[in-house]
Amino acid sequence: MRGSDQQSGDLFSYVDIEARMPARHLLRAIRTIVKAGLASLDAQFDKLYADTGRDSIPPERLLRAALLQAFFSIRSERLLMEQLNYNLL
Repeated sequence: MRGSDQQSGDLFSYVDIEARMPARHLLRAIRTIVKAGLASLDAQFDKLYADTGRDSIPPERLLRAALLQAFFSIRSERLLMEQLNYNLL
């Protein structure tokens, strides 16, 4: 079953990610383009997932993470998660 890509806000975090990224940062423009592209693929993603079962990680999140990994030349998903945690400190 396909998971939801909704953000939970600040349910478990005291860090506002949006406030930490400068308003004119290049990643904001890229995020807008990526959001539009992934929204156009919504129907195709729905066809790939079963209607029953446990929710998966939303494919949109996985693709956005892969883009960040490519943009910042991070070798693996494990290092990507380490970099995210480190950079939020």
